[in-house]
Amino acid sequence: MQAKVLKVHPQDDVIVALTDLKKGETIIFENETYLLQDHVAAKHKFAAKDFAVGDLVTMYGVLVGKAMQPIPRGGLISTANLKHAASEYSSRTKQYTWTPPDVSKWQNRTFNGYLRSDGKVGTANYWLFVPTVFCENRNLDIIKDALTKELGYGKSQKYQTQARQLVELYQQSKSAEVIAQTDFKLYTEQFETKRVFENIDGIKFLTHQGGCGGTRQDSEILSKLLVGYMDHPNVAGVTILSLGCQHLQFDQMQQHIRERNPNFDKPVYFFEQQSSQSEEQLLGDAIKQTFVGLIEANKQIRQPAPLSKLVLGVKCGGSDGFSGISANPALGYAADLVVALGGSVLLAEFPELNGVEQELVDRSVDDETANKFIRLMKGYSAQAQAVGSGFDANPSPGNIKDGLITDAIKSAGAAKKGGTAPVVDVLDYTEPVRKPGLSLVCTPGNDVEATTGKAGSGANVIVFTTGLGTPTGNPVCPVVKISTNTKLAQRMADIIDLDTGDIITGEATIESKGEEILEFCLKVASGEIIPKAVQLGQDDFIPWKRGVSL
Repeated sequence: MQAKVLKVHPQDDVIVALTDLKKGETIIFENETYLLQDHVAAKHKFAAKDFAVGDLVTMYGVLVGKAMQPIPRGGLISTANLKHAASEYSSRTKQYTWTPPDVSKWQNRTFNGYLRSDGKVGTANYWLFVPTVFCENRNLDIIKDALTKELGYGKSQKYQTQARQLVELYQQSKSAEVIAQTDFKLYTEQFETKRVFENIDGIKFLTHQGGCGGTRQDSEILSKLLVGYMDHPNVAGVTILSLGCQHLQFDQMQQHIRERNPNFDKPVYFFEQQSSQSEEQLLGDAIKQTFVGLIEANKQIRQPAPLSKLVLGVKCGGSDGFSGISANPALGYAADLVVALGGSVLLAEFPELNGVEQELVDRSVDDETANKFIRLMKGYSAQAQAVGSGFDANPSPGNIKDGLITDAIKSAGAAKKGGTAPVVDVLDYTEPVRKPGLSLVCTPGNDVEATTGKAGSGANVIVFTTGLGTPTGNPVCPVVKISTNTKLAQRMADIIDLDTGDIITGEATIESKGEEILEFCLKVASGEIIPKAVQLGQDDFIPWKRGVSL
């Protein structure tokens, strides 16, 4: 039988409802009796004791809020009576000791990836088109239209088919009322989708709104991010389109390539519009040269690689009150398995580490690592506060509606997806992963900006947990979607890959789901499973301009 409630940490003074609870209901939990003073919806919390105004509230074993009104034992915890509060943090206070999980069953396992000359391993094989400036986005759109379907990377035509049917009804002089009431069956129009290049997983286009018109710092950061994607192990080659007069110049990108990876040897084709005879020549030459490059890139095949070559990005978005109880801890266990196997894990979203900073500081392997995290975190927080939008403004209306009523509650649950391993490195935005183990990456919490940044730092698989559902993906890095609850997995089955709702019902454990997540990631890394985000073409790419974004 499913338990009705849960206390996440022994020190907590709030209790989580795992199912809807009614006002007046008596809950017996851990030899304590609670008479509910309010209706408590699943994912929300009630008080385990009486709180007076100003009393501090603990969940996940950390400070998550301050009572703004008296809250009786058994009363609903809500935005009406609780305000965000988080503990202060400073330098390391202790030496961290970690006991890795048992990974003997994976010790001799491999995955089939693309082995690059610099020692990195790709989980996919893409050709990348990059504009140095937004002025070239339209030209990339033309190239995309010309190449994707012809090379066998076209997507479903069902919506085009529906649009055609609508036009036909209109041309038959059907009224708006008749058209609105017509039931269209969305079917996929059949066309040849066999790849011309069997070993090329796709052609990706990093359109963006930068490169000129902003600050020089914006262009420099964009350059480093684009170079991170060019250097990504899932990328076989790159075609760059430039206008010519913009801030972001090709020689700047070349410098950043040399700084990031002195052994970079991928083919890079550069075309500048203001130096060409015509737009027609520019596009024609870019298409022809890229096609020649694809012929060579297609010669690369998947080969066995050790699990130490996995770089796992962990992300949550559209989070709910179950995120920190089911999907995130399960993903955290999978992350610990990857670290124990010699792989790398990237935990980002600095606004969603608010309140657990001291834990991460104390888990840092040395003072230098800890101090870099403190410097980046405090700088980010100060920047947000300077414009009147501190980290406490992070939870979205959807988060709050589904139980994440303060940023500290959201953050304490979000941090669980990083597991328990020591923090071996801290990376500023666009910095590449350098060490095996758990690294922190400075990004916003914003789903696409964070995912974009993680891939830019070198993640070759990203696992994304969600309680409300989100269509976020990435152009070059496969994104695996995990639901925190079974209702979501059933309702949005078209975007969810795995469900951890059985942790809530008691049918599975965090450890068993963590192992399932790792096994799924190995199949994704080998190309045996294509995640839903990749199937749906969710190629989201939004560079962070280092402004205030939560």
